[in-house]
This record gives sequence, structure tokens and C-alpha cells, in this order.
Amino acid sequence: MEKKSGNIFKKIVKIFGFTALVVVFVGTIVFLYKKSLPKPEIFEIQKAQVTNIIKKTVATGSVIPRKEIEIKPQVSGIVEEIFILAGQKIRKGDVIARVKIIPDMVNLNNAESRVNRAKLNMEDARIDFDRQSALFAKQVVSKEEFQKARLTFNSAKEEAESADNNLELIRKGVTKSSATTTNTLIRSTIDGMVLDVPVKEGFSVIQANTFNAGTTIGIVADMNDMIFQGKVDETEVGKIREGMNIELTIGAIESEKFNAILKYIAPKGLIENGAIQFDIKADVKLKEGQFIRSGYSANANIVLEKRDSVLAIPEGLLKFEKDSSFVEVETLPQKFEKKFVKTGISDGINIEIISGITKEDHLKGLLVDPKKKEEKKP
Repeated sequence: MEKKSGNIFKKIVKIFGFTALVVVFVGTIVFLYKKSLPKPEIFEIQKAQVTNIIKKTVATGSVIPRKEIEIKPQVSGIVEEIFILAGQKIRKGDVIARVKIIPDMVNLNNAESRVNRAKLNMEDARIDFDRQSALFAKQVVSKEEFQKARLTFNSAKEEAESADNNLELIRKGVTKSSATTTNTLIRSTIDGMVLDVPVKEGFSVIQANTFNAGTTIGIVADMNDMIFQGKVDETEVGKIREGMNIELTIGAIESEKFNAILKYIAPKGLIENGAIQFDIKADVKLKEGQFIRSGYSANANIVLEKRDSVLAIPEGLLKFEKDSSFVEVETLPQKFEKKFVKTGISDGINIEIISGITKEDHLKGLLVDPKKKEEKKP
């Protein structure tokens, strides 16, 4: 009896073990099958919004004065004294420096020789004039002879004065009779602010001439009349025109925006880094109290088109099929169908929707990452 009970127990253990093995095997198959099934894709749902769309292009450049003048000397020599500093405001005609002339020895020698000859001629003419005057008083010579002697003496005296003035000009750059109009005093030619003084006292300077541009004593500019000078790519130049409003953003002055009006577009482009660029210029409208330093880099935002209060969607939601564009609209939860739309202008982020959908439609957005979705769960 005990032997029979032992056999039954062994059979039960075998059946239980076999059943457990089958359950584990089936469970493994089911687990692997479920794991191999693709997970359902979940997409974000977005809606069209009413907003303003501004299509614009950006030109890079700098802000500079319209009038920036380099003051150069009219004589060559040594800078004896400088009367200005960078940043100082000056008026037209103000003296900015004085130049001491270093005369050429050959010219100086010729001028001194001319003075000596002129004095000798004048002395000889004076003696002859005195003699003719005495004879004319005694009626020994005619009036014509007397006038001729007087003319010779006056001409000799004038030549002596001219030779003396020429010598003074070579030595000092100024004559005794015109000390206030000396060209050794360098004066500003415009009202404005001194931007730079590239020379110092003791520097040698050269006057402007046919073969040399001359040494710059100072740079003066009218800082109340500024312009933006920049470049526009050939793909955008056909969309802009003179008179357009421009909003300037200056990197050094992030807190302020400056208004400008486009005044010039170059008729000819230049190749820069493999692309054709066109120069543009715009008048900067400064408010009272605003000050911009010369040479600030700036970006000009030029408005090409603008639409106010229009239906728009992010450009990423738009898809294309041949020559048509469409979006996917939700009909059932996470079920979408195509709807073709007509589009308008774009600002690079949002695009105008003219027809095809309404702001109540649910649009297919980006695919939701399951990992991120699980991370959001508490």
C-alpha cells in the first residue's frame, strides 16, 4: 500500500513539474511576443493661432558719421603744438594745431639772395629818384623823366617788400602784413567732434600735394548726422527699396532700438566670400539725447511684408506633396487625415494660413518621446 502511495506522489510531482515548465514556456513566448509588438506612436496636438507675421531681412554693417573729415596741413614741417583732444567738440575755423616750418636750405638761400638784390636795386632807384627830383625842381629835366624815375623807384621798393615777405614765408610760413592768415595754424573745416588725433607734438607732417595725400592732423565728424552702412545679399536686394523703414540693433547698446530710413542701394554688387553683396545706406534718426559712437557694428532689420491678426501655424507642421501643401488634422484620438491648405507669408517660424483649416482644428504635431513621457509621470 505504501509503495502504491509513493508511485502516485511521484506521478503528481511529474505532472506538476511538467505543467510548471509549460506555463513558464508559454509565458516566455507571450512576453517576447508582446515585447516585439510596436508601441503605439503618440503625437502632440497643436492648434492654429491668430498672430502678426512680419517678413524681414537682416543687413549687417556699422553706424558711421555722414561727414567725417581728415584735417591735413597746408605746409610741411614739425607739429609744434596741438590744441585738441579726441572727444572734444569744436567749431569750424577753430585752430587744432600749429606747425613749425623747417625751410629747405636751397629755397632759403635763394630767398635771401633775392632780398639782397632787391635792396640793392631799391637803393639805386632811390638815389636816381632823388637826383631826378632835384633836377625836376630846377626844371632841368622834363616831367616824363621825373615820372619814369619815380616809377622805377616804386617798383624797386615793391620788389624789396615782396622778396622780404617771400623770405618770411619760407622761414616762418607767415608774413608780417598777414600774420592772422598764416597757413602754419591748422584749422577745422567743419563743426563737429574730434574722433582721433593721430599725431603728437614733434611729429613731422607733409602737406597734401600731387604725389602725397598728406599727413592727417585730426579727424573731425558731425556726430549728430549718422548713417548706417551695410550689405544685403543678392537674394534679398530685389525685395527692398529706398524709403523703407529700418530698425537698427546695435550690439554695444542692447537696451535701445534706433529707427532709420533706407536712402541708397548700390546699383552694382561686389563678390564677398563667394556671394554677391550690395551696399546700402540709411539715415539714422537720433532722438534728443541719443549718442552713437562712430564705428559701432549694427544689424538692420528691414521689413519686407507684414500681416496683422492672421491665422498662422508653425512651419514645422506644414507638409508638402508635389506642388501642394497640407497639414494633418485629428479626426479621432490620434487618428489624422490630410487637409490641403493655402499659405501666405512666412517669417521663418510661423506661416500664414489663408484657407483650409480653422483655429479649432487639432493638428498633428511632433512625436512624443515615450521616455520623456515616462519621466513626466510622478
